[in-house]
Amino acid sequence: MDHLVIKPKTFEETEQTQDEALVERAKAGDQEAFGELVRRHRSKVYGYARSYTQEAFLAEDIVQDALIRAFLHLGTLVDSRRFLPWLHRIVRNQAYTRLAKGSQKRETVFSSLGKQTSEQEPTDWEDLDSILHRLGRTWSPTAQNINPEEVMVRRELFETITSLLYCLNPRERRIVESHFFDHLAPHEIAHMFQMSQANVYQVLSRSRKKLIQEKTRVVVDQYMKTRKVAGSMKQAILNKPEAFTLPTWVTCAAALYGLVESTERKMSLPMILGLSGHAFRLTIVPETIHIAGPTMFHFQRVLQQGLRNMGFESRAVTSYHLSCAPSVNANQVDSSLLSPDARAKRQLSAQLPEALELIHRSIDKGNPVLAWDLFMPEFGLIYGYDDEKRVFYAGDNCRNDSTIPYENLGRGILEELFVLAIDRTLPIDQRTMLASAIQAALVHYRGEEPLDLSCANGLAAYAVWLEAYEKGTIEPNGNSYTTIVAANARRNASLFWSEIVETWTDAVLDEIRPLMKKAASLYGAIADDYDTLSMLFPFPAGGEPNDTEQGKQAIALLQAIERNEREAVSLLEKMHAGLADNQ
Repeated sequence: MDHLVIKPKTFEETEQTQDEALVERAKAGDQEAFGELVRRHRSKVYGYARSYTQEAFLAEDIVQDALIRAFLHLGTLVDSRRFLPWLHRIVRNQAYTRLAKGSQKRETVFSSLGKQTSEQEPTDWEDLDSILHRLGRTWSPTAQNINPEEVMVRRELFETITSLLYCLNPRERRIVESHFFDHLAPHEIAHMFQMSQANVYQVLSRSRKKLIQEKTRVVVDQYMKTRKVAGSMKQAILNKPEAFTLPTWVTCAAALYGLVESTERKMSLPMILGLSGHAFRLTIVPETIHIAGPTMFHFQRVLQQGLRNMGFESRAVTSYHLSCAPSVNANQVDSSLLSPDARAKRQLSAQLPEALELIHRSIDKGNPVLAWDLFMPEFGLIYGYDDEKRVFYAGDNCRNDSTIPYENLGRGILEELFVLAIDRTLPIDQRTMLASAIQAALVHYRGEEPLDLSCANGLAAYAVWLEAYEKGTIEPNGNSYTTIVAANARRNASLFWSEIVETWTDAVLDEIRPLMKKAASLYGAIADDYDTLSMLFPFPAGGEPNDTEQGKQAIALLQAIERNEREAVSLLEKMHAGLADNQ
């Protein structure tokens, strides 16, 4: 007679059975069961998220979002045996969504206000923030038969998600809950709270902004906690960059110099300006010639392209985007608005956690980080950090050098965050560097790059500048700054061509050396005229650009500059064609 042999369950089978029971309890509303599922599988799904992104904070963000979504939609899981694959799919979808959005994600309004939220799946953390309190409010840390480790894991999860909604005042919280929990439409909420429907929209929009701020604080705290647990909390300060002493008005070029000086590929300032294209840029704000003109370009695209021209791949984190109008003139605002106290009162950037990780990673590799608006709306460098104090060591070539709290990054007067770090060095030859730089310069001169519609760029900028002198609409401070930046850029353009002629040895350049010598002379003449214009309207006071007689002198100088600049562009086109013929 055959005997039935019952094999004991394997560890995996036992876990599967336990998971099924926990899923069924969780589907019935048992949050303790869901907390146990989180404890059992959190490390697995975190590893799964990290397989899509190398950024620890972003993987953590994806996991938190996925867990909340799983809790909300657990009732849709038909087969309880498939919990882990189902959770993995949520993580994967969230990772794809977050990575597709990239670093240029813009703030949106409550697009769902007119929809039935009972059938709508939230799209990201920003929309989910307003319902997090409901998830954790019934959890009790005094539950029986739970070991201390489980209590700690559950407390960390649920306290995190319950804390966010408390950044709202009681009235805001009730309105948010009415919309998201009770699925009431704005007109129903308006009737309930005896307010207009427009006010409901305002409260929900204001509440969302508060929740995003609170969420950013939570993610930053979680990121720092992760560093502490991993034993990564430390102080790291690099040598003070030589770039801080550079005599240039083109601060982004000084900052780029600071990035490159930390590598083995040393370059002069004129070489940095020439290869990055900043020796040839000109951006003019119509009528006023606003001070923001020289920095009104697409930071990420232009600066990363400039580094590629030099043979560097880079990474950027940014909330900056081209606007429809120039920003305020920091030279003309109350100085208190530029203080650390003023920064601390402004909105936290949603990109702050990602920026922190990029800065930590770069400095740990021995490379400083380029950053915008550290002390004023110019470019500078972060060259160190102290995790215990949560401060950066930062400076620029405008005589600023001090510490900046982590939380104040991106909270300058313009409230724009931009950081850029070299990721790796690529092999590149002289011909390729020069051809790429000339191509970038020509694209700008011709107005072919993505433009801020409130500005005129390249050769087209001269007509706008001349018109402002003719109409007498110029703001002196902005005009004098724009002039001195252009003068310094073109002086370095002349030095750039001279340096290549004298030091670059690639034989393929021999045929265009005469053109480069002529370009060096031509840009020298342009710089001389700009210097004369700058003496007429010295920075920062700016002189009297709207005076009729001085305006005539300025117009004559600008017309001469434009003629020479157009001839220089013709030389660049011939050089570019010559390099293409020698490929």
